[in-house]
Amino acid sequence: MARKIKLMQGNEACVHGAIHAGMKFFAGYPITPSTEVAEISSLMLPRVKGTFIQMEDEIASMSAIIGASIAGCKVMTATSGPGFSLKQEAIGYACITETPCVIVNVQRSGPSTGLPTSPSQGDLMQAKWGTHGDHSIIALSPSTVPESYELTVKAFNLAEKYRTPVILLLDEVIGHMREKVDLTALEEIEVVDRKRATCSKEEFKAYEYTEDLVPNMEGIGNGYKFHVTGLVHDETGFPTNSTKEAHKLFTRLNDKIANNVDDILIYENYFTEDCEMLIVTFGCMVRTSKDVVDELRKNGVKIGLLGIKTVWPFPEKIVEEYSKKVDYIFVPEMNMGQMVLEIERIVKNNCPVIGINKYNGEIITPEEITSSIEGVMEHAK
Repeated sequence: MARKIKLMQGNEACVHGAIHAGMKFFAGYPITPSTEVAEISSLMLPRVKGTFIQMEDEIASMSAIIGASIAGCKVMTATSGPGFSLKQEAIGYACITETPCVIVNVQRSGPSTGLPTSPSQGDLMQAKWGTHGDHSIIALSPSTVPESYELTVKAFNLAEKYRTPVILLLDEVIGHMREKVDLTALEEIEVVDRKRATCSKEEFKAYEYTEDLVPNMEGIGNGYKFHVTGLVHDETGFPTNSTKEAHKLFTRLNDKIANNVDDILIYENYFTEDCEMLIVTFGCMVRTSKDVVDELRKNGVKIGLLGIKTVWPFPEKIVEEYSKKVDYIFVPEMNMGQMVLEIERIVKNNCPVIGINKYNGEIITPEEITSSIEGVMEHAK
């Protein structure tokens, strides 16, 4: 069988992955540096009998994909910082109504309009806590163009499997860079669909407490009648003021993700078998850090890399285990320090955690990371 190889931009690979996963509806509003996701979706969706719609704003875009998902479609939207901020209330609605959807955020520098065409990783914590209240979230972050395809498929799979919004946290570097993508293997990635009802239409409960904590789902219009609300609700979907039901609902929403962390976590170990120092990072900083590891290894420095692909839920146990084995953990990220705080919380006093930060719209170079590491090594002598 001939290999299918294509030169692709990260944003383009994301759409190809979404089509492979079964996306049938996209609603969005143009915003740099994510616009190509919408443009390419508008070209590709009609070919698979899907629907593309450009909405009047980001709030409407998020609301539209929620409605289409409840009607039975696999759905996606794409945006960047300011638009991601506007989507937050509706993301909370998707969380409590357990509506599967994928939200692509191609990060740019902020806050506000910021630097629209410059890279940043400043939305890490917003992905976790952007909407109000206690809620669980899944967020994935690719570090290569092929991973943009792969993790988009996995984002859809996780959204469908756990009935939850999933955030795909790209950055401008990955979104706009072009790399060779071998579609031969990628197009074989398993596709997961939401669980359907196994009971009669009369017995169906849209928010039933199943053994795996993820209720079966049917689309409105299929004869299964149910109520959808952003209020606390019982198993039928109707609002309730019961404190018992509220506790029960919020616990289930959290546990359906917390109990399945091992299934959700995706990460990469790079020269970690014998490492005495460890770099932990995500997104485009993974590829930069690999250069650092390669060069320092040539000079006899035992350093490794943990490249985090599932940024939420955070791989706490993995980071904690490494912190007991290494002398230092370095955290390069294009922000003022977000992932580093999470790692410090987990590591406690096991080893020093050193942030390497840059937030002026430029990437952190391998030389800058190397210089920081060598400075620590020199000071430790």
